[in-house]
Amino acid sequence: MKNLKKDNINKINKYKEKMASKVVFNTGGIDGGKKKQAAGGYSIHIRNQQRNGRKSLTTIAGLAEDLDLDKILKVMRKMFSTNGTILHDEEAGNIIQLQGDRRHDACDFLTRYNICERSEIKVHGA
Repeated sequence: MKNLKKDNINKINKYKEKMASKVVFNTGGIDGGKKKQAAGGYSIHIRNQQRNGRKSLTTIAGLAEDLDLDKILKVMRKMFSTNGTILHDEEAGNIIQLQGDRRHDACDFLTRYNICERSEIKVHGA
């Protein structure tokens, strides 16, 4: 029974690595997905919004326009075992919204897959 459980966990981990390695997030552009940093030095803001009780939402704002947010969201949802959506805001642009407090997971994901550098990310409330 334990071997079967370990096999399933190994298969899931291999699948996650396989999915993440195949994904190309940059759809191409003149500046290669780099965005000018704001005055504070951060261009991507990761926040946690408390809903009610233990429920919360994680929002990721300030990603470059030439990134394929649908692919990023799809991989994030599978890796973090959560649901999410893309919100369109006139002031902030496109915002990725994930269920649950996934601030540190999102920060690690963005840096691991070279979507942005750690110096460009501001994790609020951490």
